[in-house]
Amino acid sequence: MATNFPLQTLLNLSQLHLDQATRELGELIAGEHQASTRYALLVRYRDEYHSRFLVAAENGLGLSEWSNYTRFIARIDDAIVTAAQSVAQTQQRTLAGQQDWMGKQGRVKAFSTLADRHQAVVVEEEQRAEQKASDEFGARSFANKNDGANAAQASPTVLPTANRPG
Repeated sequence: MATNFPLQTLLNLSQLHLDQATRELGELIAGEHQASTRYALLVRYRDEYHSRFLVAAENGLGLSEWSNYTRFIARIDDAIVTAAQSVAQTQQRTLAGQQDWMGKQGRVKAFSTLADRHQAVVVEEEQRAEQKASDEFGARSFANKNDGANAAQASPTVLPTANRPG
């Protein structure tokens, strides 16, 4: 008698969408991590190169060497700006992915709650049907027992008198 949950297809579909959103969110988080790692690497490299530049400047640099250091540091600075923008964009995409995932998770949760409620109603109906059947069986059994007892009272059994003393 178990009836299927009428919205099971929607529950399954929303679960598939949640699974896809979970994978996409994982990719977004990985992309954000890569962008952050690249940014940190560029900043560290710029700091190291700038330190080398300062040491070289203390020891004396020619105009062309000075120009090479400053141009290279300027290029690294440009790369750092680009990397920072990339980090900001990936963070925004990750945030949007998290919001999308949370919305899909909420939808799955709502359908799951409805499915749980439906299942509880089905179980309750089955228990009522079983109880009704049990009650009916008990009532018939009691009625049959009483009918048998009434029949026994209506025709008393006669015991043989041959073995009686007397």
